[in-house]
Amino acid sequence: MRLKSLREDGDIKQREIAELLNCKQNTYQQYETGKRQIPLDALKKLAIFYNTSIDYILELTDEEKPYPRSVKH
Repeated sequence: MRLKSLREDGDIKQREIAELLNCKQNTYQQYETGKRQIPLDALKKLAIFYNTSIDYILELTDEEKPYPRSVKH
């Protein structure tokens, strides 16, 4: 997962991301290290925050650019 590299590239502290996700810093640290699975809603928030895709965060693609937003029907 690219959580740590995205955060460090933005010079952001774990505490700041934990606040964004409304969780404790040690919980977020466990997401970064893979000791705890990150919830889908948190992944979605991070993809929007970092302006990328969940696939990029999960290393399913090397394309950083996010997908076009869908129009909900």
